[in-house]
Amino acid sequence: MKIEVLGTGCPNCQKTEERVKQALQETGLAAEVTHVYDLQEIVRRGVLLTPAVAIDGTVQLSGKVPTVEEIKKLLRG
Repeated sequence: MKIEVLGTGCPNCQKTEERVKQALQETGLAAEVTHVYDLQEIVRRGVLLTPAVAIDGTVQLSGKVPTVEEIKKLLRG
């Protein structure tokens, strides 16, 4: 599984990345977590509001900092 946090590096984007990592740790799932900072790439993916979270290339949410529980639900599919 590959999880990408899309955002320019603002505090909300950083918090989202921390929560993604926490959700992974709590669920015991293994995934590669990366951060996409490039604004052109973020827009190319159709994200207008950051932070956003993409799982395996598909944007799952954007425009807010998700809770750890929300991320866990996304991970479970």
